[in-house]
Amino acid sequence: MRYLVTGGAGFIGSVVAAMLLESGHEVVVLDDLSTGHAAAVPPGAAVVRARIHDAAAVVTPDFDGVLHFAGLIAAGESMVVPERYWDANVVGSLALLDAVRKAGVRRLVFSSTAAVYGNPAEIPVTETAATAPTSTYGATKLAIDLAIGTYVAAYPDLAAVSLRYFNVVGAYGAYGERHDPETHLIPVALEVAAGRREKLQLFGDDYPTPDGTCIRDYIHVADLADAHLLALGAAEPGQHRVYNLGSGTGFSNRQVVDVVRTVTGHPLPVETAPRRPGDPAELVASSGKARAELGWAPSRSTLPEMVGDAWTFLRRT
Repeated sequence: MRYLVTGGAGFIGSVVAAMLLESGHEVVVLDDLSTGHAAAVPPGAAVVRARIHDAAAVVTPDFDGVLHFAGLIAAGESMVVPERYWDANVVGSLALLDAVRKAGVRRLVFSSTAAVYGNPAEIPVTETAATAPTSTYGATKLAIDLAIGTYVAAYPDLAAVSLRYFNVVGAYGAYGERHDPETHLIPVALEVAAGRREKLQLFGDDYPTPDGTCIRDYIHVADLADAHLLALGAAEPGQHRVYNLGSGTGFSNRQVVDVVRTVTGHPLPVETAPRRPGDPAELVASSGKARAELGWAPSRSTLPEMVGDAWTFLRRT
């Protein structure tokens, strides 16, 4: 099979591209390298350096599917410069959808997010929960989820799956997280442990949670990548399926700090800072639907294992 991976020079996209290659598929990576890294593209993948907005020049009928990761992901930044997020995540994704439609490509897997749920009324969060994003980032991802649904309804030859991730961590061999600037809690904490930053800021300690800090569900990037390959096989023409992906266990930011200290063996200076706009208090997934329909079973579900893999990757870079 031949697959196009948009954003394949990024964290998750590079891991999925590597797994596709290991499974014997042909992979073409579309990435403008504005946030990705050329070194993250797996050997054996062809690379087209272009914006997602220019997908019409790249998507051809000989692709068996498209896996769409390209986009901006920092919820806090999205509240400060929303125009960048609407352009990159929505305008760019619509250009890709049109290219997929015109080329007659039959399968699409979209990198969505748990941020579409905002502050959910019930935990764990199921796919039937109300969508009420609290950040521009979450709103842009929800907009594309909705757009995909309308495309599938209008063009029933298209099979689409949206995977709503919770917090992704860990590493897969040579492929790991290297955002610049880094805004995610665990890689930032590891940079502090490695002496690359002076201290860690925890944004908010007055949330309605047991220790006042945000609670998040963490999933290993390799388990997440497995779900993408399963989604390709499960996609059905005329259907837009939506799945939550997480471990089903929530950890507060302070608990994460304790795990990082244990795994690295290093002290971790912490400073409490004001809340970031758009951060929900608690997000924990129900992944029962993915387990039942995709046959997905995460095998790297402990937080120390995830942090340990991320720590090993960081020390190599």
